[in-house]
Amino acid sequence: MTKNLLHICVLLLLFSACKPKNKPATATDNTNHNTASSSPTKINNTALIILGTVQDAGSPQIGCKKDCCKNLFTNPDPNRKVVSLGVVDNQNKATFLFEATPDIATQVKALKNSANFNAQEIPTGIFLTHAHIGHYAGLMFLGKEAMNASNTPVYTMPKMKTFLEENGPWSQLVANKNIAIKATENNQTLKLTSNLKVVPFTVPHRDEFSETVGYTIIGPNKRALFIPDIDKWNKWGQDITTEIAKVDYAFIDATFFDAEEINNRDISEIPHPFIIESMELFKELPATEKSKINFIHFNHTNPALNIKSTKAKQVIKNGFNIAQINTVYNL
Repeated sequence: MTKNLLHICVLLLLFSACKPKNKPATATDNTNHNTASSSPTKINNTALIILGTVQDAGSPQIGCKKDCCKNLFTNPDPNRKVVSLGVVDNQNKATFLFEATPDIATQVKALKNSANFNAQEIPTGIFLTHAHIGHYAGLMFLGKEAMNASNTPVYTMPKMKTFLEENGPWSQLVANKNIAIKATENNQTLKLTSNLKVVPFTVPHRDEFSETVGYTIIGPNKRALFIPDIDKWNKWGQDITTEIAKVDYAFIDATFFDAEEINNRDISEIPHPFIIESMELFKELPATEKSKINFIHFNHTNPALNIKSTKAKQVIKNGFNIAQINTVYNL
């Protein structure tokens, strides 16, 4: 090697060593809400993170032979997790999980990793919406066969509380003190930390075992609405557009895109608001209000679950958002 070439190599090594390291990403209000991230963003303040967007049974769904699932059995998409939100309060070193899904193991790890402090493996508290499999079945992993957690606070409404206390195997979690149920009341504000409040409210849904609730999550500066499951909007005693006006983000039921998608089932058994119905209802809203809306809780058959699909692009073109895993929203 010549002397000049040696000098060049040394200079290149020095330049490389002196380059500033990339700082960890932090949550901003300019996040592209329609782009999924491969890993959680580090949260330095108080913020909400999407941990899952799929309907209860996941994607691919058991027994599905349709095109929407067939390739996913052999090539799973790691971003397809059952609907869940996480909330991080960095100042108070607290984390909260909304929904205990069958994907809870990876979701609580993602929640822990998103915090910019040494968070516990199990969140400070878990909030449940209702007793359908995708929303509470993850509690089983807090039992002695798995985590064997100790008195994890689980926030529920009265009927859900009774359901867990009086029916196995959930009653065993209570008896063994793996979970400590915290009773909540309709429209009663819970102060979780100096930065966080939560308000549960009942919504109409198939309430075979418990009532169904949505949540308003209130941070120091912003509010989020979370309604992953509801029957048609006109069955609710509240005006959804009024409720959206009260918040900065709205994560709302998008189980099915339209009726054509579920032509093999009786719609009266699963009367969710179709995405096309919601878009029609919200079409006259100003762009600022539309941009608050994040569709979430997609059935495995819903074409909008694929962000690159024509249907998803239609939603985005109309001014709305498709909820994407690991996206962070400042509170």
